[in-house]
Amino acid sequence: MTRYGYFDSPLGPLLLAKDSAGLCQLTFERHKHPRPIQEDWLRDDQAFIETCEQLGAYFSGKRRSFDLPLSLCGTDFQKSVWLALIDVPYGGTTTYADLAKKIDRPGAYHAVGAAVAMNPISIIVPCHRVLGSNGSLTGYAGGLENKARLLAMEGTLLV
Repeated sequence: MTRYGYFDSPLGPLLLAKDSAGLCQLTFERHKHPRPIQEDWLRDDQAFIETCEQLGAYFSGKRRSFDLPLSLCGTDFQKSVWLALIDVPYGGTTTYADLAKKIDRPGAYHAVGAAVAMNPISIIVPCHRVLGSNGSLTGYAGGLENKARLLAMEGTLLV
């Protein structure tokens, strides 16, 4: 049974969902690739107490990483990209090309970009830390303004 709830972040409401394995969705209210609530999902705000505590600490600057069980649902390629994203440290950035190299697919930076765009667990799987190869802000499913705000909050200086 998938359960869902919300977290009222400084960037707006975040939709949270979890299945028996862990958190499977964290998306912005206005998300480029919306994943709407399904009919068989159960609203259960109590299921997200720890998630909300960790998100609250992150947004208040007291937490730099997350310790939550995740349930990454996607292709093996997508999962390899998302797991590589988790290794990008707080305050750090990477590029699509660097991620492609990290997963031993150096020519697959366009496919890496597509996988990053489909990340179902924003912020915790930090796709906001991916920049264009020239250091510019590039697409973000949660909106470029939110991407810039997350990076600024983490102390990342953009060129």
